[in-house]
Amino acid sequence: MQATVRELAALVRGEVHGDGGLVITAARPLGQAQPGEITFVESERHARQLASCRASAAVVPVTLPADGLTLIRVADPLAAFITIVRHLHGRPEEPPPPGIDPRAVIHPTARLGEGVSVQPFAVVGEGSVLGARCRLHVGVVVGRYCRLGDDVVLHPHVVLYDGTVLGNRVVIHAHAVIGADGFGYRFQNGRHVKVPQLGQVEIGDDVEIGAGSTIDRGTFGATQIGEGTKIDNLVQVAHNCRIGRHNVLAGQVGIAGSSSTGDYVMLAGQVGVADHVHIGDRTLIGAQSGVARDVPAGARLLGSPAIPEAEQKRILLSLPKLPQMHRDLRRLQRHLGLEDDTGTG
Repeated sequence: MQATVRELAALVRGEVHGDGGLVITAARPLGQAQPGEITFVESERHARQLASCRASAAVVPVTLPADGLTLIRVADPLAAFITIVRHLHGRPEEPPPPGIDPRAVIHPTARLGEGVSVQPFAVVGEGSVLGARCRLHVGVVVGRYCRLGDDVVLHPHVVLYDGTVLGNRVVIHAHAVIGADGFGYRFQNGRHVKVPQLGQVEIGDDVEIGAGSTIDRGTFGATQIGEGTKIDNLVQVAHNCRIGRHNVLAGQVGIAGSSSTGDYVMLAGQVGVADHVHIGDRTLIGAQSGVARDVPAGARLLGSPAIPEAEQKRILLSLPKLPQMHRDLRRLQRHLGLEDDTGTG
């Protein structure tokens, strides 16, 4: 598909500066865009990259100077560019039609809301309740006595163990497992003896969970994920955890049992959190950090063990200087006659 800049501007309610009749055939990021294509910059601090870009037009913030390039100025360049990409390239998403595929298995006691779609080989267990317009893709397993709110989407091969509770508009991506047994054992008579995991998982409204992630059931109560939280791929949330509202957990985060977070917490990739730790509201923890103790609200931590970000950055900046500092120390020791007989100083 192709469109003029003027047509694209009308689509996103933007203002044209330059040649509105210019024909655009594709929408691509800055580094990939070619003549005849449109790109975008999300903020003014990226504007200088337009000078080396080959695109014929760009979607930009309303305050960005024209500087000779044909522009579409909008309040939210990223959202506008997404709309343009979908218009030029995208195939509109076509949700599966409502209905139960004959190859699905629905227990007679399960209750399904209006407009539910259940695709081939999906299973809904005894006593489970699905809200309106839920979509269960191929191979999904919903265990016994689960409760799903309205507009829930479970992508292929998601597994919900017995008793899992999902709020409205929850999206869970392929191969995620919700409600498996927590990793709980006691050491008795020379053996690791399993502690029964008798709780469940409760997930709030508007939560999204990435592919391959796992959230374990509580031992006696519920492992909880607060509303609006977004969980990336390959994240592990252990039993009895309580994750607050509107958290962001990036890929390969691991949170050990009985830990909790406040609201608006951000954990970057591969952060590890020890058991029985609480992380306060609006905390940001940098990638590959290890959190072994409680964190106050509003903190910014980095490193393993995680310490305040500014302090950790000073340490990291000093690391390249350590070899020279060691050589200087050895010279100073020799000068003062303090070097020991082994020559190690």
